[in-house]
Amino acid sequence: MDSVSPKFVLPETFEGVKMEITGQLGMIWELVKAPVIVPLLQLAVYICLLMSLMLLCERVYMGIVIVLVKLFWKKPDKRYKFEPIHDDEEIGSSNFPVVLVQIPMFNEREVYKLSIGAASGLSWPSDRLVIQVLDDSTDPTVKQMVEMECQRWASKGINIRYQIRENRVGYKAGALKEGLKRSYVKHCEYVVIFDADFQPEPDFLRRSIPFLVHNPNIALVQARWRFVNSDECLLTRMQEMSLDYHFTVEQEVGSSTHAFFGFNGTAGIWRIAAINEAGGWKDRTTVEDMDLAVRASLRGWKFLYLGDLQVKSELPSTFRAFRFQQHRWSCGPANLFRKMVMEIIRNKKVRFWKKVYVIYSFFFVRKVIAHWVTFCFYCVVLPLTILVPEVKVPIWGSVYIPSIITVLNSVGTPRSIHLLFYWILFENVMSLHRTKATLIGLFEAGRANEWVVTAKLGSGQSAKGNTKGLKRFPRIFKLPDRLNTLELGFAAFLFVCGCYDYVHGKNNYFIYLFLQTMSFFISGLGWIGTYVPS
Repeated sequence: MDSVSPKFVLPETFEGVKMEITGQLGMIWELVKAPVIVPLLQLAVYICLLMSLMLLCERVYMGIVIVLVKLFWKKPDKRYKFEPIHDDEEIGSSNFPVVLVQIPMFNEREVYKLSIGAASGLSWPSDRLVIQVLDDSTDPTVKQMVEMECQRWASKGINIRYQIRENRVGYKAGALKEGLKRSYVKHCEYVVIFDADFQPEPDFLRRSIPFLVHNPNIALVQARWRFVNSDECLLTRMQEMSLDYHFTVEQEVGSSTHAFFGFNGTAGIWRIAAINEAGGWKDRTTVEDMDLAVRASLRGWKFLYLGDLQVKSELPSTFRAFRFQQHRWSCGPANLFRKMVMEIIRNKKVRFWKKVYVIYSFFFVRKVIAHWVTFCFYCVVLPLTILVPEVKVPIWGSVYIPSIITVLNSVGTPRSIHLLFYWILFENVMSLHRTKATLIGLFEAGRANEWVVTAKLGSGQSAKGNTKGLKRFPRIFKLPDRLNTLELGFAAFLFVCGCYDYVHGKNNYFIYLFLQTMSFFISGLGWIGTYVPS
């Protein structure tokens, strides 16, 4: 018998092993798919469809209410008593309440002058206004710069105080709490909070304080944010679309129907008595503003949102800063929901339907379900059904419902309606981080109390030439410093699903999957927003 050369035996052996392994894996897949994979995936589809319907009902409800509010509801100055506070030559400024302005800061090199200058320019009697700069900066140079700016305004007759702490215990909540303990603020009746990049107009207090003065049951007056750098890049345009819906619809509906909404942490005026009655500032979550608002509401206090009172502010224009911000904004509410749901249920001071609104609508649907369904359904379950064709997704769940929700979300920013498609893809990418953060908050995992201050670049001053350090289209990218592995991993997963659907599928989902792959890939490389070289 002729001998067989070894150089032919080894490749044939490896090929045989390869075919055998592939066949075994295929057999295992077929054995497991029908009894395990298909039922589990079908259950996941049903759960996602249920969450989609919950979100759709919430959006339709909000849409109906906001239309009724705009058409038939009375304006705030008609629903509540409002009388402007005028200067009186005979009694001087004694008819004006004493107002405290708190400006918390942390290494705000680029924007510290904005809020200090705007607060110092508020139209309010100087002897009835106290400005408190709460500087937690760790950079000695920034500390010195902020202190010198305070001294500059103090030399002009402004009652401004520069306060520092030995540590950052409690972060922003700790700074605000310490500020209220100072002896020179004990006579203040109201406190206004502005983050370092916020620039109120001079008449801000005259348009808001009278609501608190003449309506003793109102604890909070919240103004709307107006974004000075929304046109800076596509990232800021996407943020504007999401936040405009929040202010135009969610805050307005909450204020008009239940006199409750989440305090936005800045550009709001609190009655100090309400803060004290609610238990003061607490640092148990990363959303100390929402925490205080819920506790005050449970004690019967009312909130008022003024959509026509706008304060200029800056959106984070780097993807890194935006990701950190979204982690805090998603993790914090979920963590607060975990800690307060039973307290809300047991509360005796608020009516039943307000409890339902706070627990179901405010927390569960908006802060949990909205993130989960976006990520789980459109980025995980729907692509998996392509690999398991036995599981069907009805077209009303995969196309009609998300289309309606998207259209309803667009009412906040009509000027950006042409960007809706890009906004959908971008929101799906961010839902990955929001879902992760929500789970961390609900289970109070390692990063539940992580607080990273959102870096601001002073982009709103770019028209004045303050563009140093910003590169909108840098020529050289240091990819290792900017790679986001989670996004790149999902880009690979969606690409595989898209290729499979292109070859074997019948629903043409590959068009969406390839576009979503590109969005995850671009985000994974960090090619979003402005780029600040390290």
